[in-house]
Amino acid sequence: MATGTPQPAFVLVRPQMGENIGAAARAMWNFGLDRMRIVDPRDGWPNSKAVAMSSGAGRLLDEAQLSEDVPGAIGDCSFVLATTARPRDLTKTIWTPEAAMAECARRIAGGEKVAVIFGPERAGLENEDIAPCNGIISVPVNPEFASLNLAQCVLLCAYEWRRASAEMPEVAESLAGTELALQHEVDHLARHYEDRMEEAGFFFPAHKAESMKVNLRNMWSRLPLTRAEVQMLHGMMRQVVRWRNKKAD
Repeated sequence: MATGTPQPAFVLVRPQMGENIGAAARAMWNFGLDRMRIVDPRDGWPNSKAVAMSSGAGRLLDEAQLSEDVPGAIGDCSFVLATTARPRDLTKTIWTPEAAMAECARRIAGGEKVAVIFGPERAGLENEDIAPCNGIISVPVNPEFASLNLAQCVLLCAYEWRRASAEMPEVAESLAGTELALQHEVDHLARHYEDRMEEAGFFFPAHKAESMKVNLRNMWSRLPLTRAEVQMLHGMMRQVVRWRNKKAD
């Protein structure tokens, strides 16, 4: 299943519930991560509850590396970050998930092996787990309720990894099977409306007609119209004219 794409290893340290391991695997695979390492799981390994909860990411669990302790899980890495929401009596650089994953992406691109470690559900990582790490990832959560579920924390970091490593625009338009209208199509639409509105006596008084048309053109230009929308607007105006003519008859 391994994608072959350079990526960080996500290390679950002494996880207590198989369901959370499975949910973490699912969260990782949602964002293209498949390097899971597991340290001393409380309920042993393999774990049927983890597989049931993984919802299609079971192969990730099949390939997970099992270690007895944290040094064994991160020994091949040159840069390791620990996730914790609690203040510690250790001098460490503290990263947000966004900044941390951007740094991981930079280091991995330079050929380094990187790991992110996550603590057990009940109490999180101990100081001895954090001490060998190069920094801390701290999620800016509500200080009055700082506890994150293991899978939630994995999901946050996996999402930020995807943002940092994939070239994805922050804003994109979903065009629903069509494409943006060309300038000449918008111009034709503008002239169609101007002609029909002029027939209806909309441009009044006469000395303001040109400025009103300029304002209308400006309005059309600000709308990111698709070709389908341009055709719909043409149809709307034609139907109004047909209705008016029918009423006149």
